[in-house]
Amino acid sequence: MKLRPLAALLALSLSSLSGASHAVSFTNGDATLDINGTINGFYSFRTTEDDRGRVHNSGITNGLLPGWINFVFTTKVEGLDIKAHVGFAPGINNDSTVVGLPLGGGGEPYSQIDTRNLYFQFGNADAGTIKFGRDIGLFGQKIILNDMTLLGIGGNSYAATPFNTTFGMIGHGYMYTGFQPQITYTTPDFDGFSASAGLFQPSDFIGSGETSSPGFQAIASYDWKGTMPGSVWGGLIHQSTDSGLNNVDTFSARGFELGAKVGIGNFEATAYGFTGKGLGLSTVGALYYSPFGETDSRGYFLQGAYKFGKTKVGINFGENRDSGGMLTDSNRFRSATLGVYHTLNKYITLVGEYNQERATGDDQINSGGNGDLKTRTISVGGIIFF
Repeated sequence: MKLRPLAALLALSLSSLSGASHAVSFTNGDATLDINGTINGFYSFRTTEDDRGRVHNSGITNGLLPGWINFVFTTKVEGLDIKAHVGFAPGINNDSTVVGLPLGGGGEPYSQIDTRNLYFQFGNADAGTIKFGRDIGLFGQKIILNDMTLLGIGGNSYAATPFNTTFGMIGHGYMYTGFQPQITYTTPDFDGFSASAGLFQPSDFIGSGETSSPGFQAIASYDWKGTMPGSVWGGLIHQSTDSGLNNVDTFSARGFELGAKVGIGNFEATAYGFTGKGLGLSTVGALYYSPFGETDSRGYFLQGAYKFGKTKVGINFGENRDSGGMLTDSNRFRSATLGVYHTLNKYITLVGEYNQERATGDDQINSGGNGDLKTRTISVGGIIFF
């Protein structure tokens, strides 16, 4: 068995965002086991304002990413490329009033380990690949992977223990794709064009106990290289509800998305938009949280970044709106982030961000019913990929 360093792809294709990502690999015959991961930590100072006044809070926290440790097995047998991936996502967050104890007031552990990746796949370049298990979803996948705050904190409104992440720009321009049980097929690469479609674990968001119809998600994209490299993509999501409850109509939750990214020299721009019906409160970012009615959701996200040597400076803005249904009359959440990301070396990136958020709406989720919510967050920290 031979020990050797390799460039490796992290669970969320993070190498494209952070520079080279390195792993330790063990090879035995035709099989290889890669071990790679990421750890981060940030200091954040946050100011919150609503009708009750202004509150200041400091914290030492994970960013939009939790920690991550990945074990990735790969081999090729009888013309099939085979891969199995187990990924654990621990974090540093806790909410204890006693220094050093990772427990909340109810005694529950707050520094949790989340098994985000647990799947295997097989296929080849000619036939495509089929995946079985738990991995990142398709709808909303590409936009979160292109959100620059993936390396930092971004917004902090719903940051929080015990999830070991902040929300970045989730709920402020797009909905969270999540890590979901799925059976997904991905086509071969046809000169830059590829597509994926899959059946997903259905959500019992009516509370009836009936989930006879699986969820469905699909995405298609075209990527190109050259002097102006870029990508365009479109995705969709659908799930039928099963009622079984009095006075609750059956309906279909569905959503559509379009996005594009283009690079011109050291500058890169991203634009994205989505619309949904019955997907839940997009201003929270939670898919399938709409038990009693077809809440309308829509949002857009814009981002520009320029690289000066080893330092990238970027700014983004996003907005989500919800209306209708029984969860809300109307909500409007907006957020903007100015970020600086400096590659210290091939492993470590140092991060500084300033984020502003504003939430307006009629329901109780907006500052607990205490008027419009404004937040400002300054954060500094770093992230390592290995």
